[in-house]
Amino acid sequence: MSSSNRREARKFRRQRKQLVEHLRDRGISSERVLRAIGRVPRHRFVEPALRGRAYEDEALPIGLNQTISQPFTVAYQTSLLDVEDNDRILEVGTGSGYQAAVLCEMGARVFSVERHRELFTRTRRILDELGYDVRTRHGDGTRGWVAFAPYHGIVVTAAAAEIPSPLLQQLREPGAGDARRGGRLVIPVGGPGGQTMNRITRTGAGPQDYQQEEFHTFRFVPLVEGEADG
Repeated sequence: MSSSNRREARKFRRQRKQLVEHLRDRGISSERVLRAIGRVPRHRFVEPALRGRAYEDEALPIGLNQTISQPFTVAYQTSLLDVEDNDRILEVGTGSGYQAAVLCEMGARVFSVERHRELFTRTRRILDELGYDVRTRHGDGTRGWVAFAPYHGIVVTAAAAEIPSPLLQQLREPGAGDARRGGRLVIPVGGPGGQTMNRITRTGAGPQDYQQEEFHTFRFVPLVEGEADG
């Protein structure tokens, strides 16, 4: 590694550490989430021209009217999932790949669906270069990914007008093989003016066996249903 690359690597490590402390100050209390964010090179998931802002707590454009989520939002959603080692997690909206990388750093088995072909191809390459083992698919994420269901957790990284029923159906039932709770869906729900973060936990095998909780308000790009592009 050249001396300039070593200096850049030190700079980004310092900035990641500062970001972690900032998130802790903002109320993120899960040390597992904070450690994961401290290990992910967020600058690799943003456009080269924006790398100087990669560790600021803000969303940044990644093209196709999409953004890489604000680090606080990623940390918040991940905390609500309460991920444990070897959990099977479905991500709806691969986007930049940053959220998937954080989940991998937490020891999850990650499955991710992206509807934009160009973004899917670009992000797949970045995840491979960084060594993150994420199964990805180009398609409509509102339908979930039945082949690998049920999931311990599902995280949706775009705003839904209503909760897609296929995602609820693909949550793990409680006590399926062990004493753990049912799967959790973390999803922002609402219109273009802002969305409320929801967490839905499966509590049984029946169609009404779900517990829904509402948390803070956020702003996401809209979740699009229907055939994927490309």
